[in-house]
Amino acid sequence: MTFKEVQELIRQVDKSNLSEFKLKEGEFEITIRTAKYAESRGTKYVQSGPVMSSAPLHSAAPQPKMEIVETKSSSDDDSAAAPVSTAGLLEIKAPMVGTFYRSSSPDKPPFVKVGDTVDKGSPVCIVEAMKLFNEIESDVKGKIVKVCVEDASPIEYDQVLFLVEPA
Repeated sequence: MTFKEVQELIRQVDKSNLSEFKLKEGEFEITIRTAKYAESRGTKYVQSGPVMSSAPLHSAAPQPKMEIVETKSSSDDDSAAAPVSTAGLLEIKAPMVGTFYRSSSPDKPPFVKVGDTVDKGSPVCIVEAMKLFNEIESDVKGKIVKVCVEDASPIEYDQVLFLVEPA
């Protein structure tokens, strides 16, 4: 199954009245769960589609299941702060496609939070691509004013990850 076929499948499931869809073709297995599924389990649905692994779709290894990210209630989430004016702010952008992680592991604190000061070369996040975890360093110096991406979200090349007030 190609990436475009997976994307189309996700769109069709999203348009349908289904709450969960499973497909297995040989070694390839995919599970797509919609907002209806999350609501039926009493969890908060925070994403419009499933999170996909960045592993190639035609590898010989078994493919991981696709799951929807479910998060805790975020009263202390600094990325949900008041809207920030982007005038005069610097951007830290994604150098690759992959999955964005704010910390090195789920039990560790994030590399940076809103209000933290970063220098050039300071680690700000991790991007998982092709089963490799790449530490991303800041290419600017200043204070983090906004985290633009949810933890464990898929990201695209050149997508803005952080907004930084220049120092």
